[in-house]
This record gives sequence, structure tokens and C-alpha cells, in this order.
Amino acid sequence: MQVDKTTLHDLSIFHSDEDLSVFHHLNFTQTTGGRAYLHRILANPLNSISAINDTQETIRHLMAVSAQWPFTLITNGAIMVIEKFFETPVDAYPSHPGPLNSFTYKLLHKPDFSLTRYSVEHFSSFVRGLEKITELLVSTKSRQLQTWNEKISLLLHRPQVQEVLQRDKEKDLTDSEILQLGSFIYNQFKRQSLELIDIYDSLDAYLALALACKKYDFNFPVFEESGHPFIETKNLYHLLLPVPVAYNEDLNREKNFLFLTGANMAGKSTFIKAMGLSVYLAHIGMAVPGEQMRLSLFDGILSNINVVDNIAKGESYFFNEVQRIKNTIEKISDGKKWLILIDELFKGTNVQDAMKCSTAVIEGLRKMQNALFLLSTHLYEIGDGLRKFPNISFRYFETTVEGDQLIFSYQLKEGISNDRLGYLILKKEGVVEMLEKL
Repeated sequence: MQVDKTTLHDLSIFHSDEDLSVFHHLNFTQTTGGRAYLHRILANPLNSISAINDTQETIRHLMAVSAQWPFTLITNGAIMVIEKFFETPVDAYPSHPGPLNSFTYKLLHKPDFSLTRYSVEHFSSFVRGLEKITELLVSTKSRQLQTWNEKISLLLHRPQVQEVLQRDKEKDLTDSEILQLGSFIYNQFKRQSLELIDIYDSLDAYLALALACKKYDFNFPVFEESGHPFIETKNLYHLLLPVPVAYNEDLNREKNFLFLTGANMAGKSTFIKAMGLSVYLAHIGMAVPGEQMRLSLFDGILSNINVVDNIAKGESYFFNEVQRIKNTIEKISDGKKWLILIDELFKGTNVQDAMKCSTAVIEGLRKMQNALFLLSTHLYEIGDGLRKFPNISFRYFETTVEGDQLIFSYQLKEGISNDRLGYLILKKEGVVEMLEKL
């Protein structure tokens, strides 16, 4: 699925502020390599239903076995020690370690012997953990897990590794055994060890998604083959909200354009991002924040939410809004299935100009049946003129005023809102009073 940097930013997939970062909320990795692999997973949504379904099966299986995962045997520290071992020049080991030459090596090459012993201990723990993982994955239906499991089993089948697995782990290794195993790992098993680490990093990343699904009680969406894009949701919400409000909303060929209105702070942006983020997470094969979701495979997501000006290039906010819309039209004219997210179109110009521009864009975009559109606006005045188009749905977030208190229900309702509460918010926050005292 195609997605650009702007959309990744608008959906907060990656954000420098951890509280606003989807990656941070899903990052239950235990290793540095796992974290890097998780970043790659989240940055690269999948392009086929078969790949998505297999990833779903991967995460489901890891959810089922996560309580038995050998976290104490395989730690980030153990992996770092093994990797450091391969990066460090070590004096040549005795070709046939015995009691005498091992004692001599230990005496004359004390730092290298200490590093070797420490690395051998962590290597032993690492392969024991991998052996446990092969047992946990033996019954999986995931093709990806089967591939990794077969590769792990093959690499662990080396006689020297089998000796490690069969040895009494409570029994201390002799100096000769330390040098024998250290020499094997360092000189003969480096490539294989790094391959095993790479596989574990991948497992750690998908295990993180499994742990996130369990922690947040997400549910897996159902993908269906369809020539036209559609989304059906039940109790969908935004995963970054501490106390979210759920939404039910469907978009399809007959109703492919949602025109969303409501006052400031009513929830329009959150709703648009929740829909976009859930579709995005579904396309990496993950469960989504909601009770149910059924959808088609999308070829791409594009957003127009946090447009900024560019002082260096002399480009205004409005100019960049226009360019983003232009690029969107060019992209989605390919006939593929797209999800388009637009929040507060044409904020960078005056109201009359914004109304005219917005009407032109909406009337044009709504003709494109290969895409679904979610658009929010304060320009409720243009809504009545759009009611003649049967494929546009109208939703709004209700806001009420009780005394000097604003009440936001965050519930989607059918229709168009004409609420204008900006001045009330300004007054409620004491800004009007401060200005009057100047």
C-alpha cells in the first residue's frame, strides 16, 4: 500500500513526542534489533490480502504463546554480548584446547579469555531460548513463522550446538570447553549466529505487536476481495486516546464521500485520524482498535491534515494546500483504490474564497468512485449545495452549551452542524477578559 511521509506524519505513526507516537504505543520489543525491525514493519504496509492474512496468523500465534516466551533466556544484553564478541579482535585460540594450553591461554590472554567465557555463557542461553521457541512455533499455521522455525531448527542442528543444548546447564564449563566452544562460535559459527539473531529480531518485533494487541484488546479486521473500496466499522476508536469514544461508520461505492462538520474541539480531526490509522494498521496485518472492521484492500492512503507553509521556498500555507490537493488528484487518477483524509480544507485563505475552492474540490473529488473520502470543514454553509449528490454522506459532532460550559459528546450524528463556538472558547479560557483589561 502506498503511503507518503506526509501521511505517516499526519497519522502520527512516528512522532518525536512518545505520547503522540503510534510506534511508541506498540513498541513492546525487548531488543534493539527488534525495535529497528518493528520500525520497518510500521513503515511498510502490505500489498496483498494473502500477506496480510499470514501476518495476522503470525500475530495470533504469538499472542497465544507469549506467556511461555523465553524472555529470561534471550535478553537484549545477551544478544549485544554475542554481537560484541564478533566485533572484537581476539588472539588466536589453541587449535586443540586441553588443560595445559587452556591454562596458558587464560594466563597470557586474560582479557580475551574473559570475553570468550562471558560470550559463551550468553550464547548458550541464547540457543537454549531458541530451542524453546521452536517448540512454541511447531504447530503454527503462519507460513512466515514456519519458515523461521525451520531455519532455526536447521542452524541449531550443528553437532557443537547440540552439545551445548544437551549439556547440564548447572554444570560449569572447564577452561578447555570454554575455548573449544568459543573457537567454534567465533571462527565457524559467526554467520549462522548473526542469522539467528536477525531471525530473533524479527520475532521480537512481531511479538511486540502481539503483546500490544493483547494489552489493548484489539480485534483483527476481515479483508474481502472487492473491485471497489469499502470500509465497515463497529465501535472503532483512536488508540492514542486514554478514554476514547467509539464510532460506527461505513463507506462504500454508493456512499464514498463523508462530509464532516462540527465545532472546534468537537472531535472531527480525531475521527478522521482514527479511521485512517485503523485502515493503516490493518494493512500491516495487525489487529485494530475497535470491535469489528471489514474492508477491501487499499492501494494507498493520502492525507491533507497538517499542511504547513515553507518560508525557505516562499510558499504560503494556501499554496501548499493547493499543491497537496493537486498531487492527490494526480495520484488517485490511476484507477486504484485509495483512502483520502482531508481535515479543514483551505484554512489558508479567507472564508468566501475557501467556500468557493472547497465546493469545487468536493464536487470534483466525489466523482472518483475508486476512492473513499473523509473531509471535515467549518464551512457548513456549503453543505446544503452538496445534498444533491447521492454519494455524499453528512455527519457532524454535536456540541451543547450549558451555562458557560461546553459539552462535547464526541458522538457522530447524521446531518450538518452550524455550531460556531470559537468565541465562547476564547471567553471561557479568560482571553477576552485579559484583553478587556489591557
